Amino acid sequence: MDRRSFLAGTGTLALSQLLAACGEQDKAKLRVQLLKGSIPAQVVNKFRTLNQRADLQFAPVEQLKELFLQLESGSKQPNKQADDRQLELPLPFIKSQQVVQPDLVTLGDYWLAQAINQKLIQPLDVTKLPQWLNLPTRWQELVKRNDQGQLDAGGKVWAAPYRWGNTVIVYNREKFEPLGWTPSDWGDLWREELRDRISLLDQPREVIGLTLKKLGKSYNTQNINNVPELEQQLRALNQQVKFYSSDTYLQPLILGATWLAVGWSTDVLPAIQRYQQIAAIIPQSGTTLWADLWVRPSGEVSNTSLGEQWIDFCWQPQIAAQISVQSKATSPIPLKLKSSDIQKPLQSLLLSEPEIFQRSEFLLPLTEATMQQYQSLWQKIRTS
Repeated sequence: MDRRSFLAGTGTLALSQLLAACGEQDKAKLRVQLLKGSIPAQVVNKFRTLNQRADLQFAPVEQLKELFLQLESGSKQPNKQADDRQLELPLPFIKSQQVVQPDLVTLGDYWLAQAINQKLIQPLDVTKLPQWLNLPTRWQELVKRNDQGQLDAGGKVWAAPYRWGNTVIVYNREKFEPLGWTPSDWGDLWREELRDRISLLDQPREVIGLTLKKLGKSYNTQNINNVPELEQQLRALNQQVKFYSSDTYLQPLILGATWLAVGWSTDVLPAIQRYQQIAAIIPQSGTTLWADLWVRPSGEVSNTSLGEQWIDFCWQPQIAAQISVQSKATSPIPLKLKSSDIQKPLQSLLLSEPEIFQRSEFLLPLTEATMQQYQSLWQKIRTS
């Protein structure tokens, strides 16, 4: 090859590389950090098919708390430990380290008030979300907040819920067979047969809340000092508890060391599938609800239009049904799921009764003074 040919060839190569780079820069981008397991891969694949010209990056992260801390710290990428975990994830997901500045992030509703108050997120424009109108009022009310993060019917819309679950009672069938009864409501936790046989979440809002519910009160009671029987009931419940844990409460139940536990439906459903002796119920008087939400971090985002398309895509009935069945958590979009679509052991939790849902509650923000009451009572019970 002579010099003239070589220069012509390298010039063509450089031009093609430049054009390719420009093409990449012109691509619409969407960067999403989401809770691992909360969106099925098939759903992401379908969205990719509909947006083949876009650069779509979906980075799963292990825990909601980790996602919130990333928002709080203003970190541009997840920590190395999170990156290492993503190496094992198949496409269509990618390693978290490739996400520079996320356009959308999964956030648990429990952290929503704090994220708003700290100005970590910005409001959504629901006029660009056609499916918003199909979202039941209760879900719209959950994400309408003032600038301090408190519920406000006239407030801005700060998040888009895409799935939800609840706190349930899970028990070992084999241990209850000789008793001749099975749990149905919170009051059963105080029965003498369960002395030293229960594991509870290490969460004051959950444990104090279920005790308030047993007494006919709200999980979000603002002044628990006005509930004189609460401390006595908590002390009696504490006598029933073998141990408190928010992450290892199922193992002793499976092994038979405990007979009953209180836990979150997303933890419990896989255990029910795997172990035939494990069953679960939603308490008849109602329970706590939780929701996974899409939020938009503060600051400039790559493409608001693609983000809005993704949120609305998750609310389309067919996609919402896939999220419900495959992620083992229910979509807030009203669906007519068939029992045949859901494995029999999971039906009672994923097809919950509307009456129980209405009696259930989200853990809403409490005043600082009220939170001090909860913490003080919790410490008093746990250390006495």
